[in-house]
Amino acid sequence: MSTERRAPLDRRRVADAALRLLNEAGLEGLTLRAIAKELDVKAPALYWHFKDKQALLDEMATEMYRRMVADTRIDPAGTWRDGLRTVSRGLRAALLGYRDGAKVYSGSRFTGIDHAPEQEAFLRLMTEAGLTLAQAVAAGRTVNAYTIGFVTEEQGVEPRPGERREGYDVDERARVLAGFPLSAAAGRELFTDYDGQFDEGLELLLDGIGTRYKIT
Repeated sequence: MSTERRAPLDRRRVADAALRLLNEAGLEGLTLRAIAKELDVKAPALYWHFKDKQALLDEMATEMYRRMVADTRIDPAGTWRDGLRTVSRGLRAALLGYRDGAKVYSGSRFTGIDHAPEQEAFLRLMTEAGLTLAQAVAAGRTVNAYTIGFVTEEQGVEPRPGERREGYDVDERARVLAGFPLSAAAGRELFTDYDGQFDEGLELLLDGIGTRYKIT
């Protein structure tokens, strides 16, 4: 049972408990009842702060963002590529910190304006590099969607660092697909070295943004 049971119950404390439980049970196993038990309160007490599970997920995503920003800052003297790399890599690291982190974050909305200072810094960096505001938003939106989608697939194979779901043995896959040599060999490209995969995909996007918007 949590040692914080005597602390006042607020939205951030509930979200913190939910994120702890997320690593144990995953998104499907995360229930208001389980969170209430962790906090040593009755489940109805949580409804004073969250009207439903989606509202809780929104607060969890917001808390994930707060923690990400604490560890990741955009360098105002950097290039537009540096800015996108910082945002994308920081988001991936934050999502990988939790089982089903990408699923929680995807589709959630921030519950305050904690994101505004970093968003403003990002957009300023991008527009000062020569992009219009619309282009800066499109570039950021595209890289953000890539990052969340990549981590969703990554966590489908490796829910947590060091874990690997059954059915993703690369050697076994190659054996089953022996009659299709290119597909068999592709398994190592698809299901290993996720850090390298992510960076390669990110650089492809950055090159595409640079080419489309004619910036270096």
